[in-house]
Amino acid sequence: MRTDIFARLDREPEPPKIEIPRMSRTRVTLFGGTLAFYLAIVIAVLASSWLVTLDWKIMLFRPYQQWQQLHAFLDYFVVLGQRGPTAVMIAAWLGWRSWRQHTLRPLLVLGASLLLLNVTVGAVKLGLGRLGPHYATQIGSAELFAGGDIFPSGHTANAVVTWGILAYLATTPRARRYLSIGSSVVALGVGATTVYLGTHWLSDVLLGWVAGLLILLALPWFEPTIARTETAVLAVREQVRARWRERRGTVSGPAPADGPWPVIVPQLPAQEDEDAGRSTVGTAHSGRGTAGRNTTAQLTQPRSHATARSERTPTTPAGSRRPPRSRPVTGG
Repeated sequence: MRTDIFARLDREPEPPKIEIPRMSRTRVTLFGGTLAFYLAIVIAVLASSWLVTLDWKIMLFRPYQQWQQLHAFLDYFVVLGQRGPTAVMIAAWLGWRSWRQHTLRPLLVLGASLLLLNVTVGAVKLGLGRLGPHYATQIGSAELFAGGDIFPSGHTANAVVTWGILAYLATTPRARRYLSIGSSVVALGVGATTVYLGTHWLSDVLLGWVAGLLILLALPWFEPTIARTETAVLAVREQVRARWRERRGTVSGPAPADGPWPVIVPQLPAQEDEDAGRSTVGTAHSGRGTAGRNTTAQLTQPRSHATARSERTPTTPAGSRRPPRSRPVTGG
């Protein structure tokens, strides 16, 4: 019976399969009801209804002056709704998940949700142009079309989307349930903090919650586009890798078959046989020594500088058969 770590790994369950959410009837119904609530809030503000009156009552109450001991903490807590810091934190976590799961889907889902958030919330902000509580000019007025950009609340919508993505991408029902509760607490807290600090009307926060929820509910409609984008990005990555490998192979690979190959000149042996001695002596007797001989092979072949001149083997053969008038042969 094995008791090592491999035996434990054999009993470990396989990682859960990543299931992509689909646009079911329940989700479509929730999306429709949330959209209706979104339109109702916009109409209530446009008509300067009881919701605008409630906005003014909370603003004149000035919560930031009632509980001043919470002000320092909430100044830092509201950062959880700022797009820059939260996007960096969530992108780092989803990047690690993408590496572990060998898929770009988490990062692409985050990018798609933030793009939808900027387009939808930004368009309504600029279109309605509502001023914030600190810049209000007339009591009881909705402060619309005055060049502002706070309706709906961007902090609140960003908190819903950014932290809600973690629950949307969860791979198990238990993780999805816990992450949904945690993201809801953060989103509700960020929205309430903006009302406490006096930077948003209550109706701004309500519309921000609904706007972020609409984006999370609509994400399954964009899953096919996200899948196609992932396929295209991976295909481009493989093309870049292939070109890089081809370039490296061209630079550091072997020379072509018809290219100039170096020719190795063999060294003469330390002791030559009798026939080699005769041939060398005959050459020396004819007045052309080995040192001064220039043949076609020597002109075309590179000289070998592997050994020093003092270490080269002398080419003068040893023996007593040298002719009496022969000139000594010097080798190099």
